[in-house]
Amino acid sequence: MGDIESRGGFDAVAERAAREEREIQRRIDSEERSFNPDKDGEGRAMQAGARRYPEPPFPEQHQSKPGREAALDPPPMYDAPFYRGSDKLKDKVALITGGDSGIGRAVAVLFAREGADVAVAYLDEHEDAEATRRAVEKEGRRCITLAGDVADPAFAKAAVARTVKEFGRLDVLVNNAAFQEHVTDFESLTEEHFDRTLKTNLYGYFHMAKAAVPHLPEGGAIVMTGSVTGISGNKDLLDYSMTKGGIHAFTRSLAAHLIKKGVRVNAVAPGPVWTPLNPADKPAPKVAEFGASTEMKRPAQPEEIAPAYVFLASPQCSSYITGEILPILGGYAGG
Repeated sequence: MGDIESRGGFDAVAERAAREEREIQRRIDSEERSFNPDKDGEGRAMQAGARRYPEPPFPEQHQSKPGREAALDPPPMYDAPFYRGSDKLKDKVALITGGDSGIGRAVAVLFAREGADVAVAYLDEHEDAEATRRAVEKEGRRCITLAGDVADPAFAKAAVARTVKEFGRLDVLVNNAAFQEHVTDFESLTEEHFDRTLKTNLYGYFHMAKAAVPHLPEGGAIVMTGSVTGISGNKDLLDYSMTKGGIHAFTRSLAAHLIKKGVRVNAVAPGPVWTPLNPADKPAPKVAEFGASTEMKRPAQPEEIAPAYVFLASPQCSSYITGEILPILGGYAGG
């Protein structure tokens, strides 16, 4: 039996399918040739919030460490005017490291709006810390500021002790302080640089948690700040990415360890957020395009990240959640 006979009528069916495929291809090719990214929205930043958020390009700027929110242009949006509190943290006490600016300040404001008193630990950004204190007090809650280095175990103990002395208790620890500095060549990553990153981002989280845990009651919570770099890595943030991955592992391990005490431990892993951490790291031209490579084509503002910390700190919202890493990345690439 010949090839034609063995195939029967399949040839005609196959040819018709091939014609249909070419027609689909022709239509898509035509549409792609006429596609205008800006007109069709593909090239624009996504705006899905209660108010509009700034989009790249930003003014070129670079800051000396640890960075100052007061000098950032445009100013980070942290006050979340459309967020309404509902006593999710009523009469609780929270200690927030890196609470002077960025995500930490936004978290402090929303915690206060939910009824918590707040202790803000920071390095030496006194102007920013005072602005956070005023913002918390504007919400009708008390706030103290604590200057020091979280890498120092003596400061960690003192910060917790002062918080308990001032407010009488400690219910929530937010480990958020961080050091970040890029390198473009692996050989440029010195031991001093590597050590500073680990001391702040890992030792600091360890020291603060160790000091806080004896005071946390059943129903207390620890919320860590991780990072997308701890999930996917970053070629220029070798040490920082390693510490953020370590924070994710520390979160899961400490969560399992503290179940018997009734304390939940979770982490938020943000993508790019408009805070002083980044202009104090990146060169000015890269700051101008910060966040443009996300699916939403812009960085988050701190007030867009802070509700996740409320959710993970509040026993009304997340009493059955511990050991989780919550990524907030501005979307996932589909291709």
